[in-house]
Amino acid sequence: MVPWFSWSAAIFFVAGLYLGFFVAPTDVQQGEAYRIMFIHVPASILSMFIYLVMAGYAALGLIFNTRLSSMMASALAPTGALLAFLSLWTGALWGKPMWGSWWVWDARLTSELILLFLYIGFIALHASIEDPRRADRASALLAIIGSVNVPIIYFSVQWWNTLHQGATIKFTGTSMHEVMQQGLLAMLLAVWLYAIAMTLIRVRSIILERESKTQWVAELIEVKR
Repeated sequence: MVPWFSWSAAIFFVAGLYLGFFVAPTDVQQGEAYRIMFIHVPASILSMFIYLVMAGYAALGLIFNTRLSSMMASALAPTGALLAFLSLWTGALWGKPMWGSWWVWDARLTSELILLFLYIGFIALHASIEDPRRADRASALLAIIGSVNVPIIYFSVQWWNTLHQGATIKFTGTSMHEVMQQGLLAMLLAVWLYAIAMTLIRVRSIILERESKTQWVAELIEVKR
């Protein structure tokens, strides 16, 4: 299913970027600078969501000793780290013209930076332990403990006085232009599909690597040759 997710992601990326950068109208208050939103917002949302999914898989692997759950957690981490980095980077590009600074120690910015460090810590901890099962257990504990940071990121604009605005799209409605909503939704779907495709590719590689000495993998490699 990787090609299906990959091609779907590419189509939605093209559609979302076209709508966001060429069709959507100029914002009255922020001008053209707001268009970074079409990359920043999906990256930010998925960076948080993927961490929760990663922590969930890690917890399943830790509690029920299921190897595939731990493999899924390991496969999700690099994509989550990439999106957390993109969130911070595009946030800086957006923040400079709006706030006059590349970086401020804002509650949401700081907690998102901590999220990136948690991703990097998970990857580094797992790589530093040779025994895969011990690595799974150690990194799972870090993922589970770190998951408390996700609600802090989400609710930071409500709990503290931050520079970030609150949610624009709510259940009660939104003031966003229709084309802006369409572009944002397309980009959100694109990033989501991309994350699924990359995770499937990585978990396939992890399975083959860990099961490399089993008969079924040896037969599979022989068939491919």
